[in-house]
Amino acid sequence: MTTKALWYGGDWNPEQWPAEVWHDDIALMREAGVNLVTVGVFAWSRLEPAPGRHTFDWLDRVLDLLHGGGIRAALATPTASPPPWFTHAHPDAMPVTADDTRLHHGSRDTYCAAAPAYRAAARSIAETLATRYAHHPALALWHVHNEYGTTCHCPHTEAAFRRWLAERHGDLDALNDAWTTSFWGQHYADWAQVGAPRATQYLANPGQLLDFRRFWSDTLLSAYTEQRDVLRAANPAVPVTTNFVLGEWVPVDHARWAREVDLVAVDHYPDRVDAGAEEQSALAADLARGWARHGAGRPAPWLLMESAPNQIHTAGRMHTKEPGRMTRHSLAHVARGSAGVMFFQWRAPAGGAERFHSAVVSHAGADTRVFREATGLGAALARLGGIEAGRVQARVAIAYDAASGWALRHPGMPRDGLDHPGEVAAAHRALWHAGITTDLVTPGDPLDGHRLLVLPALYLASDATADWVRRHVHTGGHLLVTWLSGVADEHARIRLGGYPGAYRDLLGVRVEEFHPLADDERVLLTSGGFGRIWSETVHLAGAEQVTAYIGGVLDGRPAVTRRRIGDARAWYVSTRPDDATYRRLLTDAARLAGVVPACPAAPPGVEAVRRRDGDRSWLFLLNHTDRPQRVPAAGHELLTGDPVDDRVTVPPGGVAVLCEPPR
Repeated sequence: MTTKALWYGGDWNPEQWPAEVWHDDIALMREAGVNLVTVGVFAWSRLEPAPGRHTFDWLDRVLDLLHGGGIRAALATPTASPPPWFTHAHPDAMPVTADDTRLHHGSRDTYCAAAPAYRAAARSIAETLATRYAHHPALALWHVHNEYGTTCHCPHTEAAFRRWLAERHGDLDALNDAWTTSFWGQHYADWAQVGAPRATQYLANPGQLLDFRRFWSDTLLSAYTEQRDVLRAANPAVPVTTNFVLGEWVPVDHARWAREVDLVAVDHYPDRVDAGAEEQSALAADLARGWARHGAGRPAPWLLMESAPNQIHTAGRMHTKEPGRMTRHSLAHVARGSAGVMFFQWRAPAGGAERFHSAVVSHAGADTRVFREATGLGAALARLGGIEAGRVQARVAIAYDAASGWALRHPGMPRDGLDHPGEVAAAHRALWHAGITTDLVTPGDPLDGHRLLVLPALYLASDATADWVRRHVHTGGHLLVTWLSGVADEHARIRLGGYPGAYRDLLGVRVEEFHPLADDERVLLTSGGFGRIWSETVHLAGAEQVTAYIGGVLDGRPAVTRRRIGDARAWYVSTRPDDATYRRLLTDAARLAGVVPACPAAPPGVEAVRRRDGDRSWLFLLNHTDRPQRVPAAGHELLTGDPVDDRVTVPPGGVAVLCEPPR
């Protein structure tokens, strides 16, 4: 059986350096085991210094050098950073903020993707690159744009928004109904009255804000697919993708986008310097793997397209990663399905806004700890051939929905700071610490093989979503629903009759009243822990009480309930338990569903993930502690080449990967 090498490399910006540095870089890449680099991401002004005048000689030389060095290219379209000539010629294509401030050239991402001039210029440079390079032997992958996420409120946007709304809702009566415009006298009588959300005196319409996010996701997607279609037509054999960026500011529904890329590619930069960085890495990888299932209709690869080799960019400072952490973070992504590891960036620039950004080759050059670790990582990845066939083993699914996250950010909610992605992260973190691998799914995804489905603050629930959940339970799947799930429909209109509206009957509860908690407020639970953020008046309507509140107006009332439906259990959690309590609760729910950790005997602080292909399996063990850890395991340890009979010792901060005996 042939195996495919894992991709390894990162963003290379040769246009920032004299040509003699290029040869040094190629030699260093070969030394580090690099086999793929992204080029041209921000090179539009170098490729087209004036309208219609192109200078490709330098890129020709770069691609030829890569090919000669046995390194492939992910060739980017540079449309995330329009050149100065474009912004001066088309000031109306510069983005406008909600308070009507027009932004100017001087950074990246300064464009409006709804502006016809921008879209035409982006298609033009993509067509020119496709014509010249679609069959270059170095080309492995097209990398469209960079981190789509820029929004705008200009007149071009408003016209496009009206067209999008007309297509989505059909007529003004449907729009008025979806947005509940009878509230505060916002009823629209003409499409010309409908605009982009602007800075308002008080609370903006939640339906309008939600649809505006959806509009921008679709508009940016159409900007991507325009370029993708141009590139694909030039050579259908070359895959096309764009790099997904994570963050609450991003108006992109990545699950929907995943259907339009040949390879899901994500950028991930954890922002915590404690063990939270490892938790965040696992979550980002599981999200990417979940999105990748949409693209191929089968277990599909995804790629860590950007990560920081030697820094964690946290609030207010750049934290230098401890020795071994770069390798551990990288292999954590590979364990959870990534087709390789890519960094931003290869060589740190001498100037520019990101001159201190993380890089493999730092300002100090290649004689550094970071470059030596990167070289070791390249050698480690080369030893993992064959694992790409293995599917990550997960029998718990957590539902993630971009629109629910957008809807909960409306300032008119019962409490500030309500956060669907944050609640997804909390559930994932609890299961991660329990050693249970999870899949992140989008409502409607197949749930074959998943014994437990978790809905963390899944605020929006269409009828289709509610049916999806019911089918899972009535076919024997277990369910755990948390507060603020199923409260509203897809237009953010409240489902009446008591919370959690869409799932009330299924769960056997009726919530009468919310009791949001202050940031420093806690409610005690009979399970021994406490709840925070939220609490509720819960009435039993077929469910049994598992945990009750202690003290206050909710004293003795249900906090956690459970209902038996055939062989399945349906849980409801009306507060956010503290981390230890949440871990116990989710572990109990998983155990009753027949789910156990990937490596039950792994010591605390050792992350275990298993990938399986038929009777073959690979066990990744990542030691996040500062002590060696002995873990019961057997097989062939791929990173050292040593046989393992019954136990493997994972060094402090290290990783072991075992090819296990056939089962």
